[in-house]
Amino acid sequence: MKNPAQAREGFVPFRGYRVWYRIVGERDEPGRLPLLTLHGGPGAAHDYLEPLGELAASGRRVVFYDQLGCGRSDKPHRPSMWTVGLFVEEVDAVRRALGLDRVHLLGQSWGGMLAMEYAATGPEGVESLTVASSPASMEQWVAEANRLRAELPREVQDTLLAHETAGTTQDPTYQAAVRVYYRRHVCRLDPWPDCVNRTFAQLAADPEVYHTMNGPSEFHVTGTLRDWSIVDRLDRITVPTLVTSGRYDEATPAIAETVRRGIRGSEWVLFEDSSHTAHVEEPERYRRVLGAFLSRVERGP
Repeated sequence: MKNPAQAREGFVPFRGYRVWYRIVGERDEPGRLPLLTLHGGPGAAHDYLEPLGELAASGRRVVFYDQLGCGRSDKPHRPSMWTVGLFVEEVDAVRRALGLDRVHLLGQSWGGMLAMEYAATGPEGVESLTVASSPASMEQWVAEANRLRAELPREVQDTLLAHETAGTTQDPTYQAAVRVYYRRHVCRLDPWPDCVNRTFAQLAADPEVYHTMNGPSEFHVTGTLRDWSIVDRLDRITVPTLVTSGRYDEATPAIAETVRRGIRGSEWVLFEDSSHTAHVEEPERYRRVLGAFLSRVERGP
């Protein structure tokens, strides 16, 4: 493909609402399949995944979309809507509307949780799965987050606990303390790239989905996902699977190993200079690793 920057945007209908999408790349070259990406949050929008669009230069389309309730998609304010089942159904709706009959699937953070849920249903045409910095169990996620949190400066820990106990997690001092954790374990670049800032700005502007399903922060999980686990269903995932994570990731090596161990035949790549967003922190190496995996799957055994 000569011009990987070419892209088209539009909306997919879903449950009476509109889901925004963007496709980078004109077409898939012979032997190549498109990559469908699922962003994190929940409710964080796709922007921070934009560096993956560079994979279009290798001759495959890269498809982004903002899950219902965030970004450029419609935002119905109905907290009871926000369930894992809704977002699994949405993946199918996007695939049907865009004609993605055969596709590679990548999910990052919450998007990886969603991708595992979707892959475990055995959907036709999903040729591979990439689980990027995602847990298989929220119990393990919270346990590891608490371990990382205990390594923060004492004054930061005290600020976090005081506001969580008082229920004042919207206070600017709490948010500033949260950012200390995020700059260690979510994105270690300084300054943060524009694509990451845009995602966090959108999340802050309309956090309903995130607060409903997750809670006020990455490590204070009070939402509907707090008891979620797919550990006992990972063996239902039978497609070739790549697990990626960062050395300083809030999705710690222990979390990545749970996913790798549970999905038979999966492989795990650890990015030594990254935290939760290896595709942003080590973009060139990440794209090389991911591109090689996708090509290997396409070549077959």
